[in-house]
Amino acid sequence: MREKQILPGVRITSDRCLILDDGPTAVIGDLHLGYERALEQEGMYIPRINTDSIRDTLNDIICRYEPSRIVLLGDVKHDFKRAGYEEKSEVRRVIQLISEAADAVIVKGNHDNYIQNIISDLGILAVDHVDIMGFRLEHGHVDSGVRPVIIGHEHPSVRIPGSVGGGMKIQCFVHARADGVIVLPPFSPFSSGNDLVLDRSCVMAPALKNSDFASAELYGVTDMGLMDLGTLKDLSEVVL
Repeated sequence: MREKQILPGVRITSDRCLILDDGPTAVIGDLHLGYERALEQEGMYIPRINTDSIRDTLNDIICRYEPSRIVLLGDVKHDFKRAGYEEKSEVRRVIQLISEAADAVIVKGNHDNYIQNIISDLGILAVDHVDIMGFRLEHGHVDSGVRPVIIGHEHPSVRIPGSVGGGMKIQCFVHARADGVIVLPPFSPFSSGNDLVLDRSCVMAPALKNSDFASAELYGVTDMGLMDLGTLKDLSEVVL
């Protein structure tokens, strides 16, 4: 399935975005633009496809869901340091694409040092959070304590072991329904994901860490669409 309603007016999609009916609003987390350049500075070279891939997928989202508002839920850029010319250009290309189609809302993540310097002349103010339809939308590296909340930051994934080695790793949406916490998968195609396990110390986002995440509903994002994975507690007993 391409999309699933998890709450009234709230849909998750296999396009790695969440859709709120108000607008409608498309919510996207963790783009990590400039990732390839950051790796090159460490001596690792990979094809520079992150920005073009993100722009192509954003175009698909804009055409498919026709949002009047697009929220980037933090970690728009990858490098913590001041952005160089190339990274600034990548960030501006993506935000200009969004701004031409919808109202752009930029929520600051822990990687977004200096983001305001990059976008100031585009008439956009980066914010710590935004409230839509009664939901607090924030990056997730800091927990405001407001619920219900929609966050990124965690890069959630699950690993299903194979009976003779190997197995499968799947990035996913996480919905801790009882605690009012929804976590988005990363939008960057380079993000490998942070494997969720039944060990609270391995969870990065405070809002998720403080929830009953073992009983949260998991929805995998695959090439075949969304996959209902049950709960983390259920998955811990599954072997392929």
